[in-house]
Amino acid sequence: MTAAPTTPVPTFASLFEAITDNVARVVHGKRAEIELAVVCLLAEGHLLIEDVPGVGKTSLAKALATSLECTWKRVQFTPDLLPTDLIGVSIWQRSNETFDFRPGPLFANIVLADEINRASPKTQSALLEAMEERQISVEGRSHPLSPPFMVIATQNPVEQEGTYRLPESQLDRFLLRLSLGYPGRDAELAILDAHGANEAMANLRPVVTVAEVLAMIDAVRGVHLASALKGYLVDLAEASRTHPGITLGMSPRATLQLARATRAQAAARGRSYATPDDVKAVAHAVLCHRLVVRAEAAARGLTPERAVSEVLASVPVNAGT
Repeated sequence: MTAAPTTPVPTFASLFEAITDNVARVVHGKRAEIELAVVCLLAEGHLLIEDVPGVGKTSLAKALATSLECTWKRVQFTPDLLPTDLIGVSIWQRSNETFDFRPGPLFANIVLADEINRASPKTQSALLEAMEERQISVEGRSHPLSPPFMVIATQNPVEQEGTYRLPESQLDRFLLRLSLGYPGRDAELAILDAHGANEAMANLRPVVTVAEVLAMIDAVRGVHLASALKGYLVDLAEASRTHPGITLGMSPRATLQLARATRAQAAARGRSYATPDDVKAVAHAVLCHRLVVRAEAAARGLTPERAVSEVLASVPVNAGT
């Protein structure tokens, strides 16, 4: 009896490439940024995309969400947005004399927080519990959020009129911060040929299921970090805290999140173990929004990006790492 042909099981690398290729149909010329966004998802983190209007921040967020066969909601943050608009409300039911909880848009696998810094600090703070603990507390009851759960937030630069600065405590909840920048000439021609991102977005379809995403996340958790590499991460944290130009260095949470992003980066490169090169590949995206540069150092031209580069250069890589 002839055996029925078996369907090949997709590998981690093939699924990762399928997601990035799908997003790249909408966001042209930003392959590295797309890969970092997928790394953020698989490291169970949240993503902050910061740049000027019109460079594709929302398109990247929507394309990534659309590429996954999961639930997602988009929330346009405005100054009059209330915390209950995110979390949900309890409505009194006269028929049975009980309160019925109506979940808000945070009860989705991926939440697109568009222009997050246009909402008031009170509304921004409503995200903290959801981002950190994957649950929402309403009237003394905790409601868990179904995995995977990811917040993808976009924001315009702080100097733009009508924006509120995100506090350091909330910035620290974002695993990665990306800046897209303007596309190159070839990429912008490709955008024109595609008649803009809207048409490409309308034709986008999911390429991975929730089960496949959860399996990829489990694979990332299993990536090996050698003891020497863990020591390297701790040395980087200590170097950031003692850097003369940095007033707020890496927190323990930052060290943990750098390790998670490093594992995801290694898995994306087809390895079951991480290396210092994986750390360096994600370090700027993980750390630049967490470090606070001293005012006098900033006056001399020190930026968070340059500070991260100096920290990386100051910590030697051991041969056994």
